[in-house]
Amino acid sequence: MRNQNKIVRFEQCVLPHLDAAYNLARWLTHNEQDAEDVVQESYLRAFKFFDGFHSSDSRPWLLAIIRNTYYTLIQQKRVHDVSTPFDEEIHGLESQNPEGLVLQNIENQLLREAIKELPVEFREVIVLRELEGLSYKEIADIAAVPLGTVMSRLARARKRLQHYLTQHMDKES
Repeated sequence: MRNQNKIVRFEQCVLPHLDAAYNLARWLTHNEQDAEDVVQESYLRAFKFFDGFHSSDSRPWLLAIIRNTYYTLIQQKRVHDVSTPFDEEIHGLESQNPEGLVLQNIENQLLREAIKELPVEFREVIVLRELEGLSYKEIADIAAVPLGTVMSRLARARKRLQHYLTQHMDKES
């Protein structure tokens, strides 16, 4: 009965964050299969240590596990950084005209390329802040770095993104 309660509680607390977990893993690995492996391994670890989880917000806890699993797998040389285009589905496109769709597709691709070019420590804070909407404190907890480091990395990441995008726009003009 105790194990059944653990399963139910785990499903209620952690499974709703599967999309966020996959999103972070996908940005870290640049590869769908590797992201799935990281998420699967992370969920196994999360379940194993779920008895030690005593907070009300499981999302930062899970994303920290995703991040740590990724770095562990990198260190073990089990995850290879294979660059493949990120083909995220674009939602809500039915209402746009074809020209708008093409422009939005180009902009989304350019932004994905810019994020992909960031060093991993910058990429992870951008994904956690801008795509997952986490607070600076939550990101600091997940990345196990001081709050000031998060702020610094975000500022540097944004500056690099701006530089990349500006450079690309100048080439097209």
